[in-house]
Amino acid sequence: MATAALRSQVAAKWQEGFNRLNRSEPGITGLLSFSQAWNIATEYLHPRDISDSTTAKQHDLAAVKTAFDLINRSRRLPVMLETFLENICNQYHLIVKDIELYLAEYEASSDTMVVLRLVYRLVEWYRAWAPIEELGPTIRAAYTLTFQTQLFSILPPPFVSAFKALCASTLVPVAQSTPQMWEAFEVLGLTDRYEGIIASVGYERIEEYVRETCAGKWEKPCLESLRTWMSVQIVPWMLPMYAKGAVNTEDARGMLQNVGSRFDFHMNKTLCDLRTSEIFDIIIDFPDSNGALQDLKECLQRVDQRASLVQALRKANRKRLLHPGADTRLILSQYVATIKCLRIVDPPGVLLFKVADPIRRYLRERPDTIRSIVANLVGDDDSGDSLVDENEPVQPLQQSEIEDYNDPHWDPEPIDAGPDFRTNKPSDVISTLVSIYDSKDLFVKELQVLLAQRLLAITDDSFDKVEKERRNIEILKIRFGEAALQVCEVMLKDMTDSKRIDGHVQSQKSSIMHPTIISRHFWPSLESSDIIMPGQFQALQTEYAKGFSTFKPDKKLRWLPHLGTVHLELQLEDRTVEADVPPLEAAFIELFSNKNTWTMDELIQGVGAVDRTAALKALITWIDLGVLKEDEGNTFRLLEVAEEVAPPPRIAPIVVDAPTVTAAQQQQADQMRLYWKFIEGMLTNLGSLPLDRIQTMLRFAPGYDQTIDQLAGFMEAARREGLVIGRDGMWKLNK
Repeated sequence: MATAALRSQVAAKWQEGFNRLNRSEPGITGLLSFSQAWNIATEYLHPRDISDSTTAKQHDLAAVKTAFDLINRSRRLPVMLETFLENICNQYHLIVKDIELYLAEYEASSDTMVVLRLVYRLVEWYRAWAPIEELGPTIRAAYTLTFQTQLFSILPPPFVSAFKALCASTLVPVAQSTPQMWEAFEVLGLTDRYEGIIASVGYERIEEYVRETCAGKWEKPCLESLRTWMSVQIVPWMLPMYAKGAVNTEDARGMLQNVGSRFDFHMNKTLCDLRTSEIFDIIIDFPDSNGALQDLKECLQRVDQRASLVQALRKANRKRLLHPGADTRLILSQYVATIKCLRIVDPPGVLLFKVADPIRRYLRERPDTIRSIVANLVGDDDSGDSLVDENEPVQPLQQSEIEDYNDPHWDPEPIDAGPDFRTNKPSDVISTLVSIYDSKDLFVKELQVLLAQRLLAITDDSFDKVEKERRNIEILKIRFGEAALQVCEVMLKDMTDSKRIDGHVQSQKSSIMHPTIISRHFWPSLESSDIIMPGQFQALQTEYAKGFSTFKPDKKLRWLPHLGTVHLELQLEDRTVEADVPPLEAAFIELFSNKNTWTMDELIQGVGAVDRTAALKALITWIDLGVLKEDEGNTFRLLEVAEEVAPPPRIAPIVVDAPTVTAAQQQQADQMRLYWKFIEGMLTNLGSLPLDRIQTMLRFAPGYDQTIDQLAGFMEAARREGLVIGRDGMWKLNK
């Protein structure tokens, strides 16, 4: 039963298929015509080798169309399509051969036109194997999908780089880009397949142009000119790929909106990366770099790279600023420039808060930070660079306050602000610098010390400087308050009273001594000394003290002989030497009026208890002036007749075999070796420096007291050792 039923079912199906192919024609006439149509269609669709002209054959398109129509009416077209697509896969080795030939030629010549010819050749293969349009879109789409799938599966890795090079060659200049090329890309599906690679060509061209035109150019903003360049160079290149089918400008603009936004974002990101890498030097160049800061501000609003900027600037500060070789005044100057620059880039101050913290902590640990700030405030900074803008109004120090949430102008803290951030931080530079420390009292005390030093350095010839100091104090009263600077007022009054008292004493009995008389209780503690001025100096002190006691019988002078300056005129046998020297140097040379040769111990005993190092330093002064000469056994001799000047001793910053030098010369050499690391750090981080700049920065090194001439001799010795190079007054490391 089951077998009979199966036979019956198979017979029915067979008869149905036969009737469909025979189309109810008599006998097998319909089947024969179907077979003929199948042969015509399969022969027409069979993929041929376009490189072999013998395989080319002319077909009767009318007969082909009739054959396909018959196969379709017989419902065998899907089978025909499946056979055709299978033949496509089997014949693809012909295309592989062409691809290998073209890529080999490209690798040998690097000519992108070879790649373009390969693309056109692939299009030729595609069109040669494509079915006629009359077969309908379904068959055409199936063929296209199969052809492209097979193509992408056999394209070797070198094709990707070659294709990218071809796209890049069409970008510069844009005129080389032809519509036919982009149409070929579209036909082969390369546009969609390699969209990322094509876009990367545009991105890389943007990066290259930004680096070429914007690197190191900070005076004017670049973004507007970059956008203009993009509209001229990049947008026309993008049109064939991203705005195909646009009939007018409005259509093209709409199609390019999304992709144009991506390219504009990449341009902003590239410029932001560039400015981030240059940020330390941009800050150094401020305010001439204001244009770059405006660009950076706009880029950061588009690109979220605030954290990268903070990280880059903190890293640059650690490497180039926050190290022992950097002068404190240089760090302060860079910190002030950082404040001004980051307020332009980020007005709320979040970036500044994150960048400034390591600088503030480092400055707090430096012993001369307060002195440097105060020296700049009172105009005692030798560098000439003021931390305060001359156009910035003088105002009282600002203190952080509790936020007033009822303020109609109050704004919430930015989203990336840390827990310790406050939007109402001090806005003026001086308040920011003072806020490095917990109290302004430290600055007031340092101001008193610095004012004392400046006042004690004033001589009769420059007494008008007292008025200048008085004006400085009046300005500082606005910042620190009048009560905080009362001691400074007393010090200024002492200077005026001292001038008046000296005038009275001089009127009673003229003296070449003009001491500064100060109030012991209101001046900072001054270093004491056990120096006893010998000879005529002691007589002058005694005589002047008597005149003072007559005028002020209720007061008594206590001399500080180690402070002040003595102008000397030494009458020697063959010359006269004039010099302004400290009292210790004057005391030593006075002893030589009694005899011409002294030992070190005798000299120290002659002026009281003096540190041996200080004594050597004082004697070196006269040795340098050619007045004294050091002999063997720490003996010093007065040169009544000048001797021929000997070449300076070899003072190398490293230990070498050198001629025997005297104790004074050896001490000087040893001292300079101690400061070689400071000099090396300066030249490493700051590059070439003039001698006076090195001297200025070395003054902040502990115990440094060498003259610029002594430093010049040391640098010359270092040059002979091959450690530094000196050219046109500039010194740099010999790397």
